Amino acid sequence: MNERFQMLVYGAVLGLIIGWVLYIGQDVFVPIFFSILVYYVIVGLTRLQSRVPAVGSLLPLPVRYALSILAIGLMLALIVYLALANKNSVVVLAPQYQQSLLASIQKIAAFLRIESEPTWTTLRQDILAQINVQRFVGGMLATVSSIAIGVMVVVLYAALLLVEQRPFAAKLEKLSRDPRRVARIRQVISDINARIGAYLGLKTLLSVLLAALSWAVMAFVGLEFPVFWAVLIGLLNYVPYIGSVLGVLFPALMAIVQFDATGQVLAVLVPLSVIQFVIGNIVDPFVMSSSLNLSPFAILVSLAVWTALWGIPGAFLAVPVTAMLTIVFSEFPGTRPLAVLLSKNGEV
Repeated sequence: MNERFQMLVYGAVLGLIIGWVLYIGQDVFVPIFFSILVYYVIVGLTRLQSRVPAVGSLLPLPVRYALSILAIGLMLALIVYLALANKNSVVVLAPQYQQSLLASIQKIAAFLRIESEPTWTTLRQDILAQINVQRFVGGMLATVSSIAIGVMVVVLYAALLLVEQRPFAAKLEKLSRDPRRVARIRQVISDINARIGAYLGLKTLLSVLLAALSWAVMAFVGLEFPVFWAVLIGLLNYVPYIGSVLGVLFPALMAIVQFDATGQVLAVLVPLSVIQFVIGNIVDPFVMSSSLNLSPFAILVSLAVWTALWGIPGAFLAVPVTAMLTIVFSEFPGTRPLAVLLSKNGEV
């Protein structure tokens, strides 16, 4: 058997084994990778603070780390607060939304020339016939509990990674007796830290900018829960391509439910689409290409692969994990061609 073909077969088998392990072990691996993501966001924001004119160079490193951790902690607290605060408002406004939604469904039914006009009685009967309510509610409660536990685990892992940062350099020195090998490992880790940290730091700032502009539009139009939708839009910005679409779709659906006039729906839809287009197609690609050097096709494929493996968490982790793998692949002769294919300009 040809040696090159044999290596190809071994590599394919190894890839399938690794993919299978990642799939069955997602409950273990997802919190670990998210904690690494949070760690790199902290590191990236810390480094970005040093570039602030006049003030950045005067701030000690511990103060910059503390400010980065405080910013992320406030963001997590804001998300929890919004989830709890908006719950009662949704319950109060539910009858109004119900009527608006029914009116929209009836308009669609009339447009499609459906003979029997839908009512909540018929809709409820049709929906309940397809859904096991007890199983649905139980699944929702289990999902909420799982997310809460997952966030606690991620925070704990990220804190431990920050604590391990100082003794990590000493551990690297003892990995091998060959100084050149240690220097090579240190260079790979330094490259990963620089690229991923810069990307996530800038991506976080862009997400905050996107959320702020979206909030201004939604608050001006009068859309309900503008802060909640703005935070959701900012989080979805971490998901390439699909996140931009969902960031417009969800508020637009809320506008359809809330408003009767088509003009008010368009007042939400059009400005949000323009903001997403400018940031997602002009600013964001520049940040991504300059910090990660990944081709758009590689990003799209990685999004599909990691989403298939880990679901929604995989969509958020796709780009950073693929960038890490590209850097590691570039250091070995056998996998370097794959790193070149994943890169945007062929330089790795």
